[in-house]
Amino acid sequence: MTDLVFIPNSPTLMNAGRALGQLSACFVLPVDDSIDSIFEAIKNTAIIHKSGGGTGFSFSRIRPKSDPVKSTTGISSGPISFMTVFDVATETIKQGGTRRGANIGLLRVDHPNIIEFIHAKSSTDRLNNFNLSVLITDEFMDAVHKGASFELVSPRTKAVVKALPAVEIFNHLVSAAWETGEPGVVFADTVNRRNFTPQLGEMEATNPCGEQPLLPYESCNLGSINLARMVTPSGRIDYPRLEETIKTAVHFLDNVIDVNQFPLPQIEEMTKKTRKIGLGVMGFADMLIQLGIPYDSDQSGKISGEIMGVMAAQARQASAELGRIRGNFPAFQGSTHPRNGFEHMRNATTTTIAPTGTISIIAGCSSGIEPLFAISFFRRVLDDDRLLEVNPQFAQLANQMGFYSQELMEDIAKSGSIRNLAGIPDEVKRLFVTSHDVSPEWHIKIQAAFQKHTDNAVSKTINFPAAATLEDVEKAFFMAHRSGCKGVTIYRYGSRPHQVLNIGDRKAEDSITPRARPVRTRGATERIITGCGKLYVTVNTDDYGVCEVFAQMGKTGGCSASQIEATGRLISLALRSGVKVDAILKQLLNIRCPSPTWNNGQQVLSCSDAIAKVLKSYVNSDIEDSDDLPNFCPDCGCKVEHEGGCLSCRSCGYSRCS
Repeated sequence: MTDLVFIPNSPTLMNAGRALGQLSACFVLPVDDSIDSIFEAIKNTAIIHKSGGGTGFSFSRIRPKSDPVKSTTGISSGPISFMTVFDVATETIKQGGTRRGANIGLLRVDHPNIIEFIHAKSSTDRLNNFNLSVLITDEFMDAVHKGASFELVSPRTKAVVKALPAVEIFNHLVSAAWETGEPGVVFADTVNRRNFTPQLGEMEATNPCGEQPLLPYESCNLGSINLARMVTPSGRIDYPRLEETIKTAVHFLDNVIDVNQFPLPQIEEMTKKTRKIGLGVMGFADMLIQLGIPYDSDQSGKISGEIMGVMAAQARQASAELGRIRGNFPAFQGSTHPRNGFEHMRNATTTTIAPTGTISIIAGCSSGIEPLFAISFFRRVLDDDRLLEVNPQFAQLANQMGFYSQELMEDIAKSGSIRNLAGIPDEVKRLFVTSHDVSPEWHIKIQAAFQKHTDNAVSKTINFPAAATLEDVEKAFFMAHRSGCKGVTIYRYGSRPHQVLNIGDRKAEDSITPRARPVRTRGATERIITGCGKLYVTVNTDDYGVCEVFAQMGKTGGCSASQIEATGRLISLALRSGVKVDAILKQLLNIRCPSPTWNNGQQVLSCSDAIAKVLKSYVNSDIEDSDDLPNFCPDCGCKVEHEGGCLSCRSCGYSRCS
């Protein structure tokens, strides 16, 4: 640890030697379909977050929204509403802690509320202490491929509630991930095919970053080996040093279980029953640069498998030796290890690839198995301050080759990448690739290569440029499932208003590209009365949601018609660029012209206001019109006042109630 060769997870670093003594990073808590279970889980979440751990939950057992509740003769509010309660509790606890609490919420793809769950974070002002992932089954993926329908099943009654085209659900998932990076996907059947203790139940939840599938009440201790310290001066992988470090690290992580002060007795019991540990790596990209191997190359894919193969074999051997000396984990009988030829095993699992955000900063190496984020970039810290960071290996090589300059570093910071910069040798450009230089296909290839030899799962982000399409995201999900990944998380650059790592000063909006309009859309046309005449507004949808708005005045020609057409075109462009409908409504509702009127008892203030009202009705938005703004008389256009619960015009005597 002092040589930064191996570092355990953050809670071990922060809490070891302190009165708290809670050293684990990952916890999964059960959430069953009862008020007692839900609020017991909330209480336990608060205890875990106070101790510095993160929590994962599957909300798949909670009955769907509007389902009857026999004990109160009421109806259920559904899983998403209860997730909000968990989120508020986390927000409260983090204010007094040293480490922000983190959650992940998962829902099975066959839950009746899956569409609502998929879009639960489409607004960035809710569930900000949650990552979201959908538990995808092989059955669902088969239905998507075949174009078949897929049944949504009540977890309470086990009855089929309804059936939807599987591709419709999948398209919602792709669209939401494209827009915000969430939800991610966890392939439930792939996870449970590698469940080493199936006699204890199925795994249906993970830790907040997804690399650690766990049974209810299990926890896990993680640690990572710095691969940047595993290269010899002659440019070869130092396998003897790596093997010795693996042995020591497994011993260390097993010791952590015994000295740990667990936050709950159920967690201590379950953790000691399986004794799971997760040894992983960081500094992979730095190691490749030292070896002269580009990240997105066949050689890199081969090295990935070789290194993780050594990690897996040596970690199991070290755990088997500890099992022989100290005793097997209590759930050994019934596990898959005896049938795989092991007589001894101290830990049910031994390897995990974690994101290593904090500890890779401490170690001064690249994060996990990710490529470099940028050669030079801004890191956002504290109160939105930014620090410029430059990759030290690049700076050293640039000095050696004679092309280093301060101006160059500043130019690189504008994009993060050197791929399109003049004056840098091609072989350097090929070696120093960044996360956005690497294609999504290569991101998934590297993840799959590590996953093949990893007991638990692999935390990795599949990066997309801002201009990526929905089809690009769709292909990534299919490829990840086909490649044996246990889950996948995608992120399209700039798709969130605030991100920790930023390239240059450019706004994400600079690179927004609207998705293509499909050949066929579905929709409805509504007539609405405006001060200019009858307006016919058409709202259309495609497989990803509302995609366009057309409006036409009953009378043709004139300035009004051209402005109405322009409004519709801009709304359509915004919708296909991922702008939320509510954001559009906020801009258009209550825009006033000199000729307001009434339509079915509702005041229509202008043609723009009329279009917004039709769009609002179509999507069933709950956004409110601004009642605090002044209204205008439909007869004379003067200001009306709220008086006696009604609207009255002092100018002409008009009253809405008369």
